[in-house]
Amino acid sequence: MDLLNTLVDKGLRRELPTREEALAVLATSDDELLDVVAAAGKVRRQWFGRRVKLNYLVNLKSGLCPEDCSYCSQRLGSKAGILKYTWLKPDQASEAAAAGLAGGAKRVCLVASGRGPTDRDVDRVSDTIKAIKDQNEGVEVCACLGLLSDGQAERLREAGADAYNHNLNTSESTYGDITTTHTYADRVDTVQKAHAAGLSACSGLIAGMGESDEDLVDVVYSLRALDPDSVPVNFLIPVEGTPLAKEWNLTPQRCLRILAMVRFVCPDVEVRIAGGREVHLRTMQPLALNLANSIFLGDYLTTEGQAGKADLEMIADAGFEVEGTGQVTLPEHRVTAGGGCGSHAEAGCGSHADAGCGSHEGGGCGPCGSAAEEQAPAAARVPETARVSEARTDLVAVRRRGAGTDLAPNA
Repeated sequence: MDLLNTLVDKGLRRELPTREEALAVLATSDDELLDVVAAAGKVRRQWFGRRVKLNYLVNLKSGLCPEDCSYCSQRLGSKAGILKYTWLKPDQASEAAAAGLAGGAKRVCLVASGRGPTDRDVDRVSDTIKAIKDQNEGVEVCACLGLLSDGQAERLREAGADAYNHNLNTSESTYGDITTTHTYADRVDTVQKAHAAGLSACSGLIAGMGESDEDLVDVVYSLRALDPDSVPVNFLIPVEGTPLAKEWNLTPQRCLRILAMVRFVCPDVEVRIAGGREVHLRTMQPLALNLANSIFLGDYLTTEGQAGKADLEMIADAGFEVEGTGQVTLPEHRVTAGGGCGSHAEAGCGSHADAGCGSHEGGGCGPCGSAAEEQAPAAARVPETARVSEARTDLVAVRRRGAGTDLAPNA
């Protein structure tokens, strides 16, 4: 296929594909799917070999969020039966993190629901970062606390944070359809604040909320322009009690196409399969490792993931290896340049272009979440071939263990 040969050549040169080429990847047929995976896999191996980076989520504060993000079980007015608790103490968070680190995780993502941290919250998280780093040599810590005020990114950096996550989630043109309590520009501003403070920027998307192919390409191109080091790709987990509970628009094949498109547009960035891989990729998860070089280990914020032992077996069975703490994730040219999704000459750093560290049940910075019945028109934007006829509520399990509970985590 001429398209795939072109995309491989561009990916190996870190050259931006055209929008038409990116859209063409999403439009490929099921008969072409393995060719698409093989092509994107060449780009993935060029920059990341066969390494898989493991990340682990710790939900520092669950539920009771004042934001109205439609995808989120922790949103204002959510009727989802999730755990709700206020801030974990530093020793509790450190103990929770230890479970993931014992399973091979290299990065711990500290997530808290809410619009954004107060200065006192930053102090709390700073103490937690120090506690985790004091007890675990070489661990990376990413904070995901919502919208940042001036100076807060610098304080997190001084406390030892390595990265900050804040997802764009969807295209700028449709952002108002999923959230009304803050703007797309607010999210861009927070990622830029983190980048300017010297934190590794982490920003991604949520697929499956009723968006069109054009929306997906828009947000990924915006992410490339925003220049994060890691791009988490979340697949919406339609949690009962949220406005998007009926949005079952994804198939395993579509998820693979989305991951391939992200890899082609951001060839040398850490592409992370985040929330929803177990629900939507299902038995195709090992194939997705040919596209992404990073996953979350075990459970998510408010939903259960695959058991950590099964994750490790999957990685080994697929012929990949877990990235060690002594290995540098990003290619050398990105490390020396200070990060960036593509060529700095092309994309620029922090130009106008985003759960949970690509967290979630859908992603976002908490996740947090919007209005209910207004979402129906969005579903019509999805190509009919991509839609799934019925909900699979049997695939979604609310988390009842790990941080904030007395039960051992699924790591």
